[in-house]
Amino acid sequence: MVIQRWQSVLLLLAVVLMAIFCCTPIATYSADSSAESLSAVYVKDAPVLLTVALLVAVLLFISIFMYKNLKRQMTVTLLSIVLIVATIVTGFFVIYNAYPGANFVVFGGLVLLVITLILALGAYRFMKSDWRKLRSYDRLR
Repeated sequence: MVIQRWQSVLLLLAVVLMAIFCCTPIATYSADSSAESLSAVYVKDAPVLLTVALLVAVLLFISIFMYKNLKRQMTVTLLSIVLIVATIVTGFFVIYNAYPGANFVVFGGLVLLVITLILALGAYRFMKSDWRKLRSYDRLR
């Protein structure tokens, strides 16, 4: 299988990053006031966050293979972008409410979500460019 379009590469990278996000810690918290007993909070500790993250990964993966129907691929990618933003917001609310006083792991889950969002937006931009190009060819016929 040869990936020939940039949006497919960006979507594949976004899927890989979402899979890594599901395995990395998103915050650390201390059950008592001592700094020695820090515990990591993983995505699996928040079932809602895990469900949304896995849904985003599946939608991005399915979107890779929708290259024959560009309009539908753009719609699925846009839905994935909205769900990535929902994942970021849900992550903040889950950590803030379930683990008061927790510190976010900046170079863990948070950065992966932001990079995934940037990759999905880049893929959508390339799809939109292809859509404009196809429409201009249709006008010439």
